[in-house]
Amino acid sequence: MGREALYERIDARVDAMLAAGVLDEVRRAHAAGASTNARKALGFDELLAGDVEAMKRRTRNYARRQLTWMRKLAGAHVIDVTGRPPGDAASEIAARWSAS
Repeated sequence: MGREALYERIDARVDAMLAAGVLDEVRRAHAAGASTNARKALGFDELLAGDVEAMKRRTRNYARRQLTWMRKLAGAHVIDVTGRPPGDAASEIAARWSAS
C-alpha cells in the first residue's frame, strides 16, 4: 500500500473512531484519573486538547516509523491485505511460510 493510501486510511479510521465516541471515552478516562501510560496512547492528549488533526498527524508519523522499522528487518515481508478476502491473504502467508 502506498503512503498516501495509508494516510487516507488512517484519517478515515480516526474519523470513524470519533463517530463511534472515542472523544467521550478519552474524557471519561481522563476524569477517572488515567495513568501516565494510558495518557501516552496515540491521540489521548490531542483529543483532550480538541486537536483531531494533531491526532491524525501523530498516527501517520507512528505508521511511518513502523514501516521504516519493518524495512530494516531481514527477511520480513509486508503483505498488503487491503481489499483482499481473508483466505487470499492467508494463502499468501502460508505460501511465504512454507517457502522459508
